[in-house]
Amino acid sequence: MKGRVALLTGAAIGYVLGTRAGRERYEQIKAGAQRIRSNPTVQAKAAQAQDYAKQQAPVVKQKAAEAASTAADAAKDAAQTVKEKTGSGDAAPYPTSATTGLR
Repeated sequence: MKGRVALLTGAAIGYVLGTRAGRERYEQIKAGAQRIRSNPTVQAKAAQAQDYAKQQAPVVKQKAAEAASTAADAAKDAAQTVKEKTGSGDAAPYPTSATTGLR
């Protein structure tokens, strides 16, 4: 259902922005969109979607925090692996002017 609504919304916006039908057709489309938007069923579904989003916000926040923590741990592990492969970690992994004597 969400996919259909998004597809129809995208198609309508694309048509309105891309059409050369003129102001009259634009006004017809605008009036149709207003009728749909003011439909009680659509308003009820929009409110239901908003309530669902509010309900799921803490869950999404938790999952995002977990994903960030996992990514940070992976980056830390990768950095440690590079440090171990390059030695003590004091040397740059590529030549610099300080190590080559070139300026």
